[in-house]
Amino acid sequence: MIIIMKPDATEAQINQITDKLKKIGFGVHLSKGAERTVIGAIGDKSTIQLETLQMLPGVSEIVPIRKPYKLVSREFQPHDTVVKINDQLSVGAGSPIVIMAGPCSVENQAGLLEVAAEIKKSGAKVLRGGAFKPRTSPYSFQGLGEEGLKILKTAREKTGLPVVTEALDTRDVELIAKYADIIQVGARNMANFSLLKEVGKAGKPVLLKRGPGSTIEELLMSAEYILSEGNRNVMLCERGIRTLETYTRNTLDLAAVAVMKKLTHLPVIVDPSHGTGKWDLVPAMAKAAIAAGADGLIIEVHMHPDEAMSDGPQSLKPETFAQLMPQLRSVAQAVGRQL
Repeated sequence: MIIIMKPDATEAQINQITDKLKKIGFGVHLSKGAERTVIGAIGDKSTIQLETLQMLPGVSEIVPIRKPYKLVSREFQPHDTVVKINDQLSVGAGSPIVIMAGPCSVENQAGLLEVAAEIKKSGAKVLRGGAFKPRTSPYSFQGLGEEGLKILKTAREKTGLPVVTEALDTRDVELIAKYADIIQVGARNMANFSLLKEVGKAGKPVLLKRGPGSTIEELLMSAEYILSEGNRNVMLCERGIRTLETYTRNTLDLAAVAVMKKLTHLPVIVDPSHGTGKWDLVPAMAKAAIAAGADGLIIEVHMHPDEAMSDGPQSLKPETFAQLMPQLRSVAQAVGRQL
């Protein structure tokens, strides 16, 4: 439920309600706006008489949250969340659109530093790269592990670009949090609830990808796990779902961008690389994603895609990425955004 406080409610009145809720086992989340304070209370409503709460000083009204996801819902927080990355980047709520780019996997230091320099020159704001890679085959390249994280750290030091990399296992979250600026939860792990909780506790911004067979509501419920651990810096990522179509790797569900903007206050990122699986389709889908309202894009870029150890067919060459960026700026301007 949501407890909406009166505009003139005092700190003492707000604290009285939050203390009362906590004593009976409710999770309490405060949202302070310019005009009012909203208290989100997550717990068993049968343990408290709502009429008693309604009578407390400072309370304006009590509104039940009808959605199965609570903290993620616009019913709880009507204004858009702004995710801060190292106090140098803002994502969401009309902030400039953020482009994340880089190779699928960190393969070696020289190659990563080269592509990092190229994407920064073109205007990317975040470097992506996988140190731990979930692969369908156990015999495929699984990533460099901690050595890959160290390479990402070196790239950040040399370019100033914050880095996003994926966590696969609860046992690796603490290690990854030492190196990464954003922790990615990949599509295969969207419903790994133990991992979601651990990532929530880590306190780092999170990029949560939609599973290939998951509904939008299931994605939002996964985000709820992270927020319920106290971490509100979550970005949702649409990266395509499985349909009857076989020409593309996945079907990029751009309608999901508009739906999520309606249902949740969290920023929405689109991954046109995994969404299509074909590099020549990435530019068109990247532009369409911005037109649909995305707050950012995550695009795979590799110096030599034909030699990439993973996802070469969907990776752009740096020169193609450089040509795409001015086009993305034009689309952003056309829909009233900046890039």
